[in-house]
Amino acid sequence: MSDQLSDVRETATTERAVRTQDDILRIATAEFAANGYAGARVDEIAARTRTTKRMIYYYFGSKEGLYLAVLERVYAQIRQVERGIHVEELSPDAALRTIAEATYDHHTTHEAFIQLVSIENIHRAEHLRQSETILRENATAITLLEEVIERGVRAGTFREDVDAVDVHMMISAYACFHVANRHTFAAIFARDMLDPDLQDSHRRLIGDMVVATMTTRTAG
Repeated sequence: MSDQLSDVRETATTERAVRTQDDILRIATAEFAANGYAGARVDEIAARTRTTKRMIYYYFGSKEGLYLAVLERVYAQIRQVERGIHVEELSPDAALRTIAEATYDHHTTHEAFIQLVSIENIHRAEHLRQSETILRENATAITLLEEVIERGVRAGTFREDVDAVDVHMMISAYACFHVANRHTFAAIFARDMLDPDLQDSHRRLIGDMVVATMTTRTAG
């Protein structure tokens, strides 16, 4: 009986720890996205999570450790979206369109992710490069596209001179632009790229662009 009670207490403690860490990461994501690595304050994160700075350091080691955990978490979320796409069940052009649209949906609804990517680019990815998890798991974004492109090439529908990294770049550039340049674009052209009324057409447009690119034959 005592062993069972001990197991229950241990499970409850573990579950509380998981919830606490998840709460810390959620608040830290918003704090780092809003203020950057240098501007973010661990004291502020602790206050908003009803925990302590000491507890945050216990879980994540340091401010940098917390920031890396935030980066790993947001990158894992987009990779999870990609893993949910069963490309083997789709034709190459349909699979490519689905990947592009899913990426667009994720990026335009996860502003913090785009902000964190922008911050890492300002700092030349000095923190991101330290995460073996991010570097390893993000390779799946390319292998997924490689699988689709290879099938399309074998079927004679896709061109051979554009690789998976190029396609990933095109999709990411379009999707990121809607968030990263939203306010300047609206100020200059009086159009909010995240206007709900525009989302269906903009989502369709990225699919059209990528499929058209891969099915267009070059001269010679």
